[in-house]
Amino acid sequence: MYYLKTEQSFDAAHFLKGYAGKCHNLHGHRWRVIVEIRSDKLRTDAQCRSMVVDFSDLKKSLKDICDFYDHSLIYETGSLKETTVAALKEEDFCLHEVPFRPTAEEFSRHIYETMQQQGYDVSRVDVYETPNNCASYGG
Repeated sequence: MYYLKTEQSFDAAHFLKGYAGKCHNLHGHRWRVIVEIRSDKLRTDAQCRSMVVDFSDLKKSLKDICDFYDHSLIYETGSLKETTVAALKEEDFCLHEVPFRPTAEEFSRHIYETMQQQGYDVSRVDVYETPNNCASYGG
């Protein structure tokens, strides 16, 4: 089995609605994301012969996901009042509503599924919320 890894990061704010602790407050992270894909065979076409995939394609796929969330406020559906969302939008802030609690665990699953949908055989996604704290999701 062959394994490839690539890494990207993004800076974004979030908060955890209903959490009894500091993370209830709006705060930011440098989210570090590592994706590992796998294949039991190498490609045979001329351009990518002896590769699992072209690293530039893999890197771009992960970079597109990370760039989408970069420098934004990520919030769970229903966690902010409609008037708050409207006010933030009126101030032209970049907001991204997600249908899950924006934890490192949920982001690792979300990115795993997104990369799978793009055709990669993903074995694992690691999401670091801080340099010392990582959540992983794997198939």
